[in-house]
Amino acid sequence: MNAFHRASLLGAAAVLAGCASVAPDGLRGDVAALTAGRTGGTEAALPATDPTARTQAQQSINDWLAQPITQDAAVRIALLNNPGLHARLAALGVADAERVQAITLPNPHLALGRFTNSHEREIERTLAFSVLDLVTLPWRTARQAERLQIATLQTAQDVVTLAFDTRRAWLRAVAAEQVAAAHERMVEAAEAGAELARRMVRVGNWSRLQQAREQAVLNDARAQLARARLAAATEREQLNRRMGVWGLQAQYRLAAPLPPLPANALPADGIEATALRERLDVQAARRQLDTQATRQGWSRAGAVFGDIGVAYSRNTTTDRDGGHRDTTRGWELELPLPLFDWGGAARTRAQAEVEQSAAQLQDTAVRARGEVRAAWLTYRTALDLARQQQGEVVPLRQFISDETTLRYNGMLASVWDMLAEARNSTQAVAHAIEAQRDFWLAETDLQLALTGTSPGALQGLASGTAATATPQGH
Repeated sequence: MNAFHRASLLGAAAVLAGCASVAPDGLRGDVAALTAGRTGGTEAALPATDPTARTQAQQSINDWLAQPITQDAAVRIALLNNPGLHARLAALGVADAERVQAITLPNPHLALGRFTNSHEREIERTLAFSVLDLVTLPWRTARQAERLQIATLQTAQDVVTLAFDTRRAWLRAVAAEQVAAAHERMVEAAEAGAELARRMVRVGNWSRLQQAREQAVLNDARAQLARARLAAATEREQLNRRMGVWGLQAQYRLAAPLPPLPANALPADGIEATALRERLDVQAARRQLDTQATRQGWSRAGAVFGDIGVAYSRNTTTDRDGGHRDTTRGWELELPLPLFDWGGAARTRAQAEVEQSAAQLQDTAVRARGEVRAAWLTYRTALDLARQQQGEVVPLRQFISDETTLRYNGMLASVWDMLAEARNSTQAVAHAIEAQRDFWLAETDLQLALTGTSPGALQGLASGTAATATPQGH
């Protein structure tokens, strides 16, 4: 490479450093691209940095809250309104600014000196800058871009996790309200039995022992109702927290009932391949391995040569007696001598980091395969149990209740038998609702395992990226 080509390369690097700038949207567009198709079927927008857009988003949130909240609406509200996600997106903007700062060439140093004695006065001017900073700028640019990509993947993971957590919270809140309503019907049946028992005792047709048994049934039904109402209130608060609503905004209505069960189950074919292709943690592990492999060649050079400095000096000496002025010009090159450190440790460290990243990728892939298989098995079992509850248990209980009513009309069954079967039928409905909820929770977990990531899966990659140093001296 001749001197002209070297100068062209350094000039291009300087222009590249001068053109670096932060993303105007705080990289929200990159996060939205990564999360597209990974939020469970809802193409939800992320909070914008523009005040006008934020005002419009708040109006949309108010419009959604004025209607019964569906699962998709809850996800949209959460992604626009959750304070924790706002903080995470702002942190991504900070990371982008740090990237630009890291690849910006340091300012050159200007040293001025004025020295006098009895015969002359000397003025020194020195302009110095680091050559290694300029030479390694393309590498550092790629390195910082890779770090920012890891941070973007982390933020995308937070978005996906929040979306699926909101879906789970909505499912639990809706199911809890339905179960609480079923327990209210059971209490009504128990209250009717207790009141009838009280009247029977008053006219002398029943003993107090029989009345006490009916009263115990009522007390148990009321306790179950209290627990069901507490569960409904607690699950609603969990949903409120994820959507970032409180006060008057929290007085919304939930769309009910739960979605019906699907006609066909998702097949198990290809789920592992889908997870390895789509999951964010697998993508991040691959990028980490590529980065470490690229960095390996720079590690030894950075450790051996450290910081190379170039300085230009212009010194002026003036004779105090005759006024004669003498000017000297020249340059200085500062090079470290590799007497003790030949870069062996840096090379070994770089090789170990590549091996670590390769093992991390393999571990992430194994975990992704295991999680998606376990999630599908849970999904399939939950679907079978929910279908059994809705297709067999509830109809069977309804048949028993209808037959008991016929026997009561024929004076072959007592009113207590009818009340007991009413409670049993309502309890079967409550169990069917819970089974339906469990299926949709399992379906949500399966979708997350297929296209999302494990909670906290990127934390190890991020810590490894932060701990990895640039060439010595930088």
